[in-house]
Amino acid sequence: MDTKESAAFYRGYIDCLNRQAWDDLHRYVSHDVRHNGKSLGLRGYQGMLTEDHRSIPDLYFKIEYLVCEPPMIASRLWFDCTPVGTLFSLPVNGERVQFSENVFYEIENGRIQNVWSVIDKAAVAAQIRASERNLG
Repeated sequence: MDTKESAAFYRGYIDCLNRQAWDDLHRYVSHDVRHNGKSLGLRGYQGMLTEDHRSIPDLYFKIEYLVCEPPMIASRLWFDCTPVGTLFSLPVNGERVQFSENVFYEIENGRIQNVWSVIDKAAVAAQIRASERNLG
């Protein structure tokens, strides 16, 4: 894949996640995908995403920045959502939160093979503390 093809591939992948089109996920993700160094496989990766959507019903992946240098893709994703219960072990309980994720993908044989993700959990914690202060 060249740079333009990588960008189109990634946008298709994000669209697949936003539509929760799990039957299409194999078109983007390798059967032996790794996430943050842990071997999940396609089923485990899909399970992780399904759980994300279950705990965040209005989950929407918005691409803020996208850099493609094949075989690598780097993206900053933005989330503005309303999780139920806890998020990242934090008691969100239906509060609207905003946060970012910086993520790198390694593409092999036309599919995502490795994912390295860092989520700004501190931003969520700060929003919860601010909300608690406003209520108190």
